[in-house]
Amino acid sequence: MDPVTTLRIGVTILMFVIFIGIVWWAYGGRRSSRFHVAAHSVLQDDDSPGSVRGDGGAK
Repeated sequence: MDPVTTLRIGVTILMFVIFIGIVWWAYGGRRSSRFHVAAHSVLQDDDSPGSVRGDGGAK
């Protein structure tokens, strides 16, 4: 085999392994609750009634 082809195959396999590692890290059980809290924190309304917002308080 050509050395360039061997290098391309090696890089492709390495990138696939890195991708699988990132997916495993993101969906791992230890981080599941942390990501769940982060995903739902955007939906929580922390503004109290009458608080001043950046747009003059208009909703």
